[in-house]
Amino acid sequence: MTKLDQIRAAESRLLLSTYDRNPLLFVGGEGVHITDESGTKYLDLLSGIGVNALGYGHPVIEEAIASQSRKLIHTSNLYYHEGQAELALRLTERTGLDRCFFSNTGTEAWEGALKLARAHAGILREEGKEIGTKFLALEQSFHGRTFGSMSTTYKAKYREPFGPVVPGVEFVRFNDVADLRAKFSNEVCAILVESIQGEGGVRPMTQEFFAEARALASSTGALLIADEIQCGMGRTGKWCDYQHYGIQPDITTLAKPIAGGIPMGAVLCTEEVARAFHPGMHGTTFGGGPLACAVAIAVIDYIEKENLLAHATEVGDYFQTQLRTLRKRHSAIVDVRGRGLMVAAELDSADLAKLTVAEMLKRHILINCTSDTVLRFLPPYILEKAHVDTAIQALDEVFTEHAAATATKGVQTHV
Repeated sequence: MTKLDQIRAAESRLLLSTYDRNPLLFVGGEGVHITDESGTKYLDLLSGIGVNALGYGHPVIEEAIASQSRKLIHTSNLYYHEGQAELALRLTERTGLDRCFFSNTGTEAWEGALKLARAHAGILREEGKEIGTKFLALEQSFHGRTFGSMSTTYKAKYREPFGPVVPGVEFVRFNDVADLRAKFSNEVCAILVESIQGEGGVRPMTQEFFAEARALASSTGALLIADEIQCGMGRTGKWCDYQHYGIQPDITTLAKPIAGGIPMGAVLCTEEVARAFHPGMHGTTFGGGPLACAVAIAVIDYIEKENLLAHATEVGDYFQTQLRTLRKRHSAIVDVRGRGLMVAAELDSADLAKLTVAEMLKRHILINCTSDTVLRFLPPYILEKAHVDTAIQALDEVFTEHAAATATKGVQTHV
């Protein structure tokens, strides 16, 4: 029995059945490649679902971990340590917001944002303003798996097994301005958006819809909350994806790449919103610990020093261009979209999308499928054009072989 077989057998006895894992045991990595137990290297175009911003084994991250681990790994938030204010300054400067709360994950950050919105609406009501407690979320949204986050996530498969979910959430059709206007009222305390939906299929929000969401929220004192957990921290070529639109939210949430693989999330908000929280209303045991803060500071400084925002734009544009060229040769690709290094190719069938992920794995390239038919690419920010070329060549082979097999099957069926 191989080591992988032993681990699979142990997990089948010991772990809750929540993941349908691929039969691979990864043990290391370097740059944009991750290595399995046999020493085989895989080009990782998923980066731990958008987490490993600087890839694997990056010396900046390793040094930050080693250095901080020798000093202080954890203290509680009852005391000060050196990292939180320093990291918060970096984040507020780059997001355009004023104050920060650190969590461990994206879904925790989203929970904090929802609590802030409800508490802020409570303050406004105390001040005589008419405002309710309702959230407007978007169809195809995904905000996490804890109860509040799940309740604002659109797809029924994430919510229905756990019902009843948190009440007071209504879903708006994505990019449908008329539907947004019809469902907005002074009962709404916050509009919840992803300016480019990740789990929803890498779908960018239109300028018109985002601007209308901002205007409607501002008209009543409701908040505009931008979920940047997947698309933020430089992935789309700016620190926050909403900066492509020139629209400022009242609250944003960050996570995934913020600390280059160390678990961390953050909620950022304006001074106006921040007045809704006072000591004792919210908290965390592990969030914003010394180790995570030190690594996040190192990651942010490296991204800036090496101009990786511009690099993400350049390589991401190249990736989309090559995918569009591939689309001209393969009708199975029905759309190419994204921004920076958040890229998608939508296929004409769920079966082909599933097959493509499996065939790319055979060619030692990691991607995944979302929304059934969408191939999603979330590579490390250090990806080079040569890596894109490798992926495009592999995709070309997969689609060519599939087309040939389909044609042969058609002939046999006809005969």
